[in-house]
Amino acid sequence: MRRAETSVRHLLPRWDFRRLLATRLAAQFGDGVLQAALAGTVLFNPQRAADPLDVALGFAVLLLPYSVVGPFAGVWLDRWSRRQVLVRAGLVRAALVAGLAALVWAGVAGAGFYVVGLAVFSVNRFVLSALSAALPHTADEPSLVSANALSTTCGAVATVGGGAVAVGLLQLGDAGDGAYALLTLAAAVPYLVAAGVVSRFSREHLGPDHPAGSPALSLREVAAGMVAGAQHAWERPPAAAALAVITAHRLCFGLVTLMSMLLFRNTFTTGGLVPGGLAGLGLVVAAGAGGSLLAAAVTPAVVRRLGKARWVSVLLAGAGPALVALSLPFLPVTAVLVGLVLGFVGQAVKICVDTTLQESMEDDFRGRVFSVYDTLVNVSYVTALLAAALLLPPSGISVALVVTVGAVYAVSAVASLRIAR
Repeated sequence: MRRAETSVRHLLPRWDFRRLLATRLAAQFGDGVLQAALAGTVLFNPQRAADPLDVALGFAVLLLPYSVVGPFAGVWLDRWSRRQVLVRAGLVRAALVAGLAALVWAGVAGAGFYVVGLAVFSVNRFVLSALSAALPHTADEPSLVSANALSTTCGAVATVGGGAVAVGLLQLGDAGDGAYALLTLAAAVPYLVAAGVVSRFSREHLGPDHPAGSPALSLREVAAGMVAGAQHAWERPPAAAALAVITAHRLCFGLVTLMSMLLFRNTFTTGGLVPGGLAGLGLVVAAGAGGSLLAAAVTPAVVRRLGKARWVSVLLAGAGPALVALSLPFLPVTAVLVGLVLGFVGQAVKICVDTTLQESMEDDFRGRVFSVYDTLVNVSYVTALLAAALLLPPSGISVALVVTVGAVYAVSAVASLRIAR
């Protein structure tokens, strides 16, 4: 009976779970379209040029300021109706994407482009935090591992699907500011669909159960709320360990991400089984989605046998040697396999981390804790991108960086195993 209650089959009959899942799929499909459009604009648009440091600084400008937005997001998600947050975020994102498309069309770069991009990504963090904080309201506690496996993996696949559609459309014509602007604008459609789907919930259905005070906040109250969320996680060792593990993984992911971008932009330029350019990078992303699907399929069953902490230790211990062995040949085919491994490890770890936080946190703190979580993820990712930009040559080939990634995973595996014991 226990297994039946924790299966996907047990979740899908729930209308509220299906509706929240549909909201996630629409929103993250739009994310995929937008990310492909912006990646093409910055990296592969013949009308623009960017070196590794430009790319990393672009990510920093877009993502690091979320560390300022994040505290507000977390505190507000424990004070506002999460349904209302998701509805309004979808509408705001659609409007901002239209403005961003206009900038791309006009060939605008620099501060104006990044400010609007920052606004879009900041709203994205509200959406992802709200979806995670709301999930326990659509699934019972024994089903949370399966619910996270299905939701986050389907969301990741939807993102890849949106990116694949965007890349496919680009192959039909000449790439340039006009084409990338139209793709950027297309991302507004799924954002509006997501807002329409989630609007069918009642205002109270997704929590918080007991709103933590008035939504009107001073900076002092925001800081106090953020500190309270961090303390709430720190007082629960499984939650603190989960946050440390995901931070280490995102550091590795950021290093490998910039390496892959440079390899497919400057080194893997000839045709073959795996093409160069944006199409080849798209295959890496698709392989990551395949790894995510595999992780979602096996993680719930493995967690029932090993537990979340031991499964995370196994993942980290295997990731280091696998990534070093596959990365060092610096071949297009092995780069795609690296994407597969990172997708599997990253998704399996995320499922365990999300579930640990949802199980460990009281509902009235979930928004703030997931805000701390997202801030750590963004800061570690951008830090890794900046480090990679300074370490990597334009070719993207660096044995030292590959060995560093393997070492970080090895140290993380040992630490995680000690905590598990």
